[in-house]
Amino acid sequence: MLGTLTNPLTKNQFRLLTILPFLTCVGLLAYALYVEHVLFLMPCNLCILQRVVFIVIGLLYFLACFKPAQYWGRKIFGALILLTTACGIGLAGHHVRMQGLPPELVPDCGPSLQMMLEDSSIWEAVSSVLKASGNCADIQWQFLGLSMPAWTLICFIGLFIYTILWMFIRIKES
Repeated sequence: MLGTLTNPLTKNQFRLLTILPFLTCVGLLAYALYVEHVLFLMPCNLCILQRVVFIVIGLLYFLACFKPAQYWGRKIFGALILLTTACGIGLAGHHVRMQGLPPELVPDCGPSLQMMLEDSSIWEAVSSVLKASGNCADIQWQFLGLSMPAWTLICFIGLFIYTILWMFIRIKES
């Protein structure tokens, strides 16, 4: 369907293309919760921030389902989604870089995100998380030789490209 940028889609077809990334984000978050609560792999601070970004992307696509045909509305939603996805790319890229550091260059472990939020403002906590703690460099899970942050980076890049295409799909006037 995405290949038909020149052939206008119906509003229902376009709604389907709008709900797919929402369902993708729901699936990714469900898997993250499965890994945490069934496989008992606790997320680091950067993993939690990446989950928040997936939540925001999913919510933006969900909201876009209600009025997807408006040209400027879709451009505004698209710009917000691109900005959010770019933040996710930055977070996941930083996380992958942390995992590639030699052990002697990995920073010391810091407090949990919850503890930082209780003791300081949200901006100080996010700033501290972006400095990352040593446990962010641990690779506890791999699939096809890539760690979970590498897979989230791929997902963020995929969502970024999808959003660019989504913004320019033509819809039939009814």
